[in-house]
Amino acid sequence: MRLDHLSYAAGPDGLAGTAARLGELLGAEFVDGGVHPRFGTRNRTLALANDTYLEIVEVLDHPASDKAPFGQAVRARSALGGGWLGWVVKVRDISHAERRLGREAVQGNRHRPDGTELRWKQVGVNGLISDPQLPFFVQWQTSKELHPSAGADGSLALERLEIAGDPQRVSEWLGQSVEAPLEDIDVEWVAPNGTPGIMAVQFRTPNGLVRI
Repeated sequence: MRLDHLSYAAGPDGLAGTAARLGELLGAEFVDGGVHPRFGTRNRTLALANDTYLEIVEVLDHPASDKAPFGQAVRARSALGGGWLGWVVKVRDISHAERRLGREAVQGNRHRPDGTELRWKQVGVNGLISDPQLPFFVQWQTSKELHPSAGADGSLALERLEIAGDPQRVSEWLGQSVEAPLEDIDVEWVAPNGTPGIMAVQFRTPNGLVRI
């Protein structure tokens, strides 16, 4: 179990505008990740060190976004002005999470602009909706060479997460200590003063530390 990526919901400036704004802060350019047809969303991604990446996601005017929990979560966060949606852990065998959560994983896929298809399974988005400090789980079904972190040169990396929440609650959700997927990242847990979840993220960039 390892941290896979962070999700950021597009704000009023839309996917392209949000990607340009965050890209300028980080000194890097997001790439078009394509449409998630089953979820009614689309994204742009930025490869980071340590096999992680940052995703900016936008809901589409599509029936799937009203039915799929992930589409619902993105729509709700964007309606609040956008911002940090949540964090995602990757697992080798998602069936363990399925049994613990009592629900089946759903199939996800998207096509990059060059036609390359990425496939995965995910589960736990309903937990994120009800309690945004909780991550959801993903099991990739494509090769490591196609993972959105591929090609990262190590100059951009996650340095610190600031999460409003309870590490014990998250450990119970994960089925193991929360330190397991976050062992390489400094995490500050703060008591929620309102809605729990990611409050800010600090990145190491060629131009120094950047907090978003």
